[in-house]
Amino acid sequence: MHGYGGAEQLFYESCEPPKLTEPNEVIVKLKAAALNHIDIWNRMGATGIDIAMPHILGADGAGVVAEIGAKVENVKVGDAVCLYPPTGCGQCEFCRTERDFMCIRLRVLGERLDGTYAQYVKLPGQNCFPIPKGYSFHEAAAFPLVFITLWRMAITNAALQPGETMLIIGIGGGVASATLQVAKQIGARVIVTSSSDAKIERARSLGADHGINHHRENFVTAVQSLTDRRGVDIVLDCVGGEVWRQSLASLARGGRLVTCGATAGGQPQDDIAAIVAKQLKIYGSTLGSRRDFLQLISFLNATKIKPIIDSVFPLAEAAAAQRYLEAAKQFGKVVLAMPD
Repeated sequence: MHGYGGAEQLFYESCEPPKLTEPNEVIVKLKAAALNHIDIWNRMGATGIDIAMPHILGADGAGVVAEIGAKVENVKVGDAVCLYPPTGCGQCEFCRTERDFMCIRLRVLGERLDGTYAQYVKLPGQNCFPIPKGYSFHEAAAFPLVFITLWRMAITNAALQPGETMLIIGIGGGVASATLQVAKQIGARVIVTSSSDAKIERARSLGADHGINHHRENFVTAVQSLTDRRGVDIVLDCVGGEVWRQSLASLARGGRLVTCGATAGGQPQDDIAAIVAKQLKIYGSTLGSRRDFLQLISFLNATKIKPIIDSVFPLAEAAAAQRYLEAAKQFGKVVLAMPD
């Protein structure tokens, strides 16, 4: 990436490979990377983070450890690993309490650190984890960012329980489709919305109990009907905008709304009276802790859940892959395959 703007700012070219500069670092030879909407926002300069150019995007990746620093003990050369994207400063109150994903000087692959749209990436050794059992490199690259985000939101924070009802706004994206998989495995009832009948049917095939086409039907009315006017326990709303108030209106008393973004607008109108009267909770979240990540990997190993992969592009076509993601045609993750 040579500047902020559209996908035309992405160039496939050669550069110097990363070199170890600290004893706790490793270099991973990547086999696959995955796209996330944060890549597009970084490319557009919408995150407010000052990025030195040229810059390599990409937070998600999986591959084989190629080189390790002198103090790295958790992995060795040749290990197959998936990557935990964030790194803290190691000094602030959050880092000192093992919450460096909340670090005030947070560095994330693809943001303040060069990322995974590459054949090699450098990162702290403690950010390398064993790939879940039975996962391909494509699958191992596809799960970390979206699954750790949903795990923090829905499991650690909102404490989704078996038998509860969850509403997922805009099924089809990586976080939404992964949340559906996890929620059904836990034993929740799941209602999904989309403007696409095809995406709703795909969600039904993955276990969704009900689907609402929100272009043809008011989803608040539909949710009230489906829940005998009670409402749902949890709403996942990463859309925001005009949908936000409808999401709040869909919650039962004591309900929880979880979000990790706002693709339709980040300044929605809140119904504060409803938040107070119904004693609602709102959880904002990005990423999660290494403890969350370990729990997540154990859960994936036990349940045999695998991320849904929509399509795979070669690394040379990363710009085309981002355009495809921007068109919102995907159901699941878009992955980049590295050249040998």
